[in-house]
Amino acid sequence: EALAKTTHLRDLDLTWHYIGRVQSNKTRHIATHFEWLHTLDRDKIASRLSEQLPTGRRLQCLVQVNIDADPAKAGVHVDDVRSLVHACERYQNLQLRGLMTILDPQSDPAASYRSMAQLAARIRDDLRPAAADRFDCLSMGMTADLEAAVAAGATHIRIGTALFGPRPSGVDAPSNAQANSDADAVVDDKRHDRNER
Repeated sequence: EALAKTTHLRDLDLTWHYIGRVQSNKTRHIATHFEWLHTLDRDKIASRLSEQLPTGRRLQCLVQVNIDADPAKAGVHVDDVRSLVHACERYQNLQLRGLMTILDPQSDPAASYRSMAQLAARIRDDLRPAAADRFDCLSMGMTADLEAAVAAGATHIRIGTALFGPRPSGVDAPSNAQANSDADAVVDDKRHDRNER
């Protein structure tokens, strides 16, 4: 779905964000068509992306964290985030920018988002100064809980439902979205993207 949009809108100065479960057979598409990946959760995927990125291209990455330990959600367990971040530091063309989460619907959003912000701060403290300076993003919050996410320090929120309404019935949503249009691939106008470096 997103690839057709990137082709159709290629004349516009846009930044494309990929949000959704990353399968090994889809990494080449992400490496060549997207500037951001919000759902990095395995070293195997990081390695494939690094190998497939065109020369001179860098992919901005967020590590997806399963902050609520929800078995229905993708993402790295809290205890494994640090090791994945450090493993990914060896890929020079992947720029680690921070963390991302999609909450368990039964969780307390304010508490879970505070936990994410605290985890991000601990990870940042472990990084080399140059890497720590760039580890400045928290992608969390959707239409129903965006206030709690912003209060906890979110830099990216997913509010597709508020902007476009719910997905029409019969349209498949990304696996992480649980049929919620908020988790679609996101596109930003580069003129307004203050996180671009």
